[in-house]
Amino acid sequence: MANVELSSLARLPSLNKLRKLELSDNIISGGLEVLAEKCPNLTYLNLSGNKIKDLSTVEALQNLKNLKSLDLFNCEITNLEDYRESIFELLQQITYLDGFDQDDNEAPDSEEEDDEDGDEDDEDEEEDEAGPPEGFEEEEEEEEDDDDEDEAGSDLGEGEEEVGLSYLMKEEIQDEEDDDDYVEEGEEEEEEEEEGLRGEKRKRDAEDDGEEEDD
Repeated sequence: MANVELSSLARLPSLNKLRKLELSDNIISGGLEVLAEKCPNLTYLNLSGNKIKDLSTVEALQNLKNLKSLDLFNCEITNLEDYRESIFELLQQITYLDGFDQDDNEAPDSEEEDDEDGDEDDEDEEEDEAGPPEGFEEEEEEEEDDDDEDEAGSDLGEGEEEVGLSYLMKEEIQDEEDDDDYVEEGEEEEEEEEEGLRGEKRKRDAEDDGEEEDD
């Protein structure tokens, strides 16, 4: 609200989240206590070019606990003897007065501060987008290794079962073959005995025939 012929802050709306307020080049001469009531979180306040004349007017800004930078340039108050020392003593929460700290170090540009805040936000976003925390991938790899081992173990178990079954089947087949061999050998022996008996019988019949002829 710079250079709008503003003379009073009485009708200022409540802006609890407001951090920076530009009121330069107006005709404000007092009533600054409204700022602490309506804008309690101000960190930067520019009152340069106004009708502020004495320290008592500025004393009302003591209630702005978060105020870091105050600008009173081109106000009559700046003509007071020991102006800077008096303001820093009165408002001990501020760091910069009219763009400089107590050691005459210049305040950083407000745009640069905004850029720094933006960079910090960007860094936080990049960290969030970087992915899961370290160790998460390692846990996944360990789980995959365990799964592979389980699968390998199950495959091996199936293979062992197959080998066992095939082995038993071979044993049964071998037993059947041995039984067949035994049966065949028994049949051959019986046939040989029968042939032997037939031969003896024939021999006896021949002998009997010979005896009859002799008679």
